[in-house]
Amino acid sequence: MGPVLVFSRPVGSNHGVRCASVAAIQVIIGGVNPRRFSTLLPLLLLLLLPIISTAQAADPSIDVAPPDLPVYEQPPIPQDGFLWTPGYWAWSDDIDDYYWVPGTWVAVPQIDYLWTPGYWGLIGAAYIWHSGYWGPHIGFYGGVNYGYGYGGRGYQGGYWRNGHLFYNQSVTNVGNTRITNVYNTTVYNDTAVSRVSFNGGSRGVQARPTASELSAAHEPHVAATPLQRQHERAAHGTPALRFSANYGHPPIAATSRPGAFSGDGTVAAKHTGTLSFVHQPAPREAAPDAAQSRAAAPRELQTRQSARAPPQAAPAEVRSHEIQPPRAPRAPPQTRPNPPPRPAQPPPEQEQDHDRR
Repeated sequence: MGPVLVFSRPVGSNHGVRCASVAAIQVIIGGVNPRRFSTLLPLLLLLLLPIISTAQAADPSIDVAPPDLPVYEQPPIPQDGFLWTPGYWAWSDDIDDYYWVPGTWVAVPQIDYLWTPGYWGLIGAAYIWHSGYWGPHIGFYGGVNYGYGYGGRGYQGGYWRNGHLFYNQSVTNVGNTRITNVYNTTVYNDTAVSRVSFNGGSRGVQARPTASELSAAHEPHVAATPLQRQHERAAHGTPALRFSANYGHPPIAATSRPGAFSGDGTVAAKHTGTLSFVHQPAPREAAPDAAQSRAAAPRELQTRQSARAPPQAAPAEVRSHEIQPPRAPRAPPQTRPNPPPRPAQPPPEQEQDHDRR
């Protein structure tokens, strides 16, 4: 009997998902001369090295579809300079289950950087997790609608200008936090709202990266911050956040700060709804310049102003019809008098007499 190579898969991984990596190689030798095998071992390792390297470099994957995104309210921003990072479903081999990583506000690690969320993508029969990253532009995140500015393309929750973050109050919960660099731009969804949390396949989001998103993927990146990684580990260690325990309605769907899973800053998932959106701010929070506000959100603000404006007077013809008595029937149209009849032809004798004259 020749040598038999047995590959064993690790119980867990640093990514918390099933990986196609080889954790150990057990060589069982039966009926083989050890000297002969010792000469073959370097050759076997040389042949296995590309396989092992490729498997370890492969993206984490799982053969179970991630659950739909839960519906939740965004907690208020704790302070200026924080950016919203939406929640997502992560996988762990240790518990053999998905668990919810709550959405949270994170301090931006570098000026002019924005967060591109991670997403699950179906490739063949495997769901592969693409990790999020910080960068100067928003890249592709599978077209998944995470809400609160992450509608599937780009980020409508804010932008950088002169080293300061400006927040869009229509999709960002500013709350009572003292932040002056705000604006109002209504975000419209032209496509049907979906809570699907992965890209690809017949049930997943049908989206492909644009040229600008592909370009953003090659820009300088910063990985998730230490607080973000700690936040994910804390979610992994919270049994109530596992899908088998909450069935898609995690009791901690969002939190105001990473790792803070108790207190006033935590928000539970709703059991009904289709999307996560922030309510429009009160009129006192609107921008002071009315003309600028109308330019930022023309359809919604103008509609509200029209609803508050007093009703306009009815047209003149309608008023006259309502306050005046009915008109008398019109007289029949006058006709021209018929012309007098032409004289009849004179008798023959009169014509003769007329000729003689």
